[in-house]
Amino acid sequence: MGLLLGKYLLTAAVVVAASELARHSGRAGALLASLPLVTLLVLVWLKLDGQPVEKLANHAWYTFWYVLPTLPMFALFPAMLARWGFWPAMGASALLTLTCFVVLGLIIRQWNIQLW
Repeated sequence: MGLLLGKYLLTAAVVVAASELARHSGRAGALLASLPLVTLLVLVWLKLDGQPVEKLANHAWYTFWYVLPTLPMFALFPAMLARWGFWPAMGASALLTLTCFVVLGLIIRQWNIQLW
């Protein structure tokens, strides 16, 4: 139970640190948020939980492929935010990301790529 609480606290601390840093410096906050800290934490948690090496490798491999469909949102969100405001831009970003995931799924199916 102590390890689980430690996981929650450390993981939450990373998110809070990124948001607090972003309040003072947009670049520094974005840098911290862009680091693969969540993935690294998950890999550490899996290792500490005694998961096999294959599980850790698979997690890293799948994370790579799941990051790709999120990249257009980061490129377009600033323009949508300036034009439409926060909530419409956030909704459009979510739809764009979902659309990119669907397109990735179709590409994987069409090319018969074995990702999972």
